[in-house]
Amino acid sequence: MRRAVPILCAIMLLGSAAAGEAQSAADTKADINVLLNALKAAPNEQTASMLEDRLQHIWLRSGTAVTTLLMSRGLRSLKAEQYDEAIDSFTDAITLKPDFAEAFHQRAIAKYQAGDTPGAVADLGESVRLEPRNFFAYHVLTDIASAREDWKAAYLAWQKVLEIDPQTQGGQNRLRELKNKAVGEEL
Repeated sequence: MRRAVPILCAIMLLGSAAAGEAQSAADTKADINVLLNALKAAPNEQTASMLEDRLQHIWLRSGTAVTTLLMSRGLRSLKAEQYDEAIDSFTDAITLKPDFAEAFHQRAIAKYQAGDTPGAVADLGESVRLEPRNFFAYHVLTDIASAREDWKAAYLAWQKVLEIDPQTQGGQNRLRELKNKAVGEEL
């Protein structure tokens, strides 16, 4: 029964978000905590996926109205593969709200896609410093480390993902693959 409480609270949050209720920063932080607790207790990948989507939505919109607009513009540019424009939009959001962890995360993605791996890693470091439970940032760190064939770093980053989001889609399979590459253990 203990696992059901965070999930029920998260479901209630999903409903209130659909109603478009405005929230204070304190309320947003409280909602993020509830959703992250529910994510950790999610019974399956489908439930985890719904919670992941909601967290992403909240994190992207956790700034001011202006930073939310900048984030939207940056995401559109990122989707259109206009990486310099995306980086500029995310940088503007960071300038206005220097503690905006998701802006660092999204700028890291744009930098990585633009070929600036060191810049991307630095931004991901700042993102997880500001929000240590941003499992999306650890996903990207895993992808970057894997692309570099730095299997130990990829394995460690993926362990962080699963510590926060144990039911992430394909999580255990990827952990086994990365562990095999990192330490050579048999699958």
